[in-house]
Amino acid sequence: MTDQPAQAAIEIRDLTKVYKGGKRALDGINLTIPRGQIYGLLGPNGAGKSTTINILAGLVNKTSGSASIWGFDIDANPRNAKNSIGIVPQEIVFDPFFTPFETLENQAGYYGVPKDRRRSMELLRAVHLEDKANAYARTLSGGMKRRLLVAKAMVHSPPILVLDEPTAGVDVQLRQQLWAYVKELNAMGVTIVLTTHYLEEAEELCDRIGIINHGRVITDKPTRELIAMAQEKVVQVTVDRDIATPPSDPSFEKVELTDERTLTITYMKNRANAGQVLSAVQAGGLAIVDVVTRDPDLEDVFLNLTAAAE
Repeated sequence: MTDQPAQAAIEIRDLTKVYKGGKRALDGINLTIPRGQIYGLLGPNGAGKSTTINILAGLVNKTSGSASIWGFDIDANPRNAKNSIGIVPQEIVFDPFFTPFETLENQAGYYGVPKDRRRSMELLRAVHLEDKANAYARTLSGGMKRRLLVAKAMVHSPPILVLDEPTAGVDVQLRQQLWAYVKELNAMGVTIVLTTHYLEEAEELCDRIGIINHGRVITDKPTRELIAMAQEKVVQVTVDRDIATPPSDPSFEKVELTDERTLTITYMKNRANAGQVLSAVQAGGLAIVDVVTRDPDLEDVFLNLTAAAE
């Protein structure tokens, strides 16, 4: 495959999907996913994330618009487009009578990978399943099956790996192993596209994030830039005596009594700063004993953006 560095990993233009009965799952999506990045595709349930992925995978037919994978249009070059992407689906589906090794060998055969170029054992090692190579797939735990799906998506060495909710129902240790492998693949040049409900995962892993709501892209920005959009900040102030009524001040967006001596104050960072908030508390005759601040995170931005798009 010729390398075309100028092109995006995935290019989606005016993509729509209307199901029978008129349900509009995608309403003119435009997305450019850069090569070599870990890209987060986020959105509430039913927003259109899985429909978008299923169109790229060739499992769902689009109604209109276009999509290209690694420079190959999914209509004009379906075979090359499909060979350029590996998809780890949300649902765990396996033939229970095949071993992990046979599962990978069969998948490699499906993609026409010659026997001498198959990497089944190497992939099983990478996802910590080497010792289960010859166990029946039905005997694997949920986390092991999830990792086998990742190995299955990589048998044809695609330059793009899409993970659709890969850590749903996976324990913390397995989740960390999975992310370590994903980071390793990315370091080797594989573009990763990730959908997840765990926003802290997206914040930690992704270079760039697109948020979909009601079948439309409502934002698509570098992760740091997106987090900088969060205007709401929270400061927790412990004071020297019991408070019957929380103080009020124009710099407070919201103030709550967490307990008799603790105030949780929300303020907008474009209208006030922490110094003003603390001064307002002291002006009310309270001495401050302790202060804890919470920086805005991706969850704040996500909730604000999706609420605004309702």
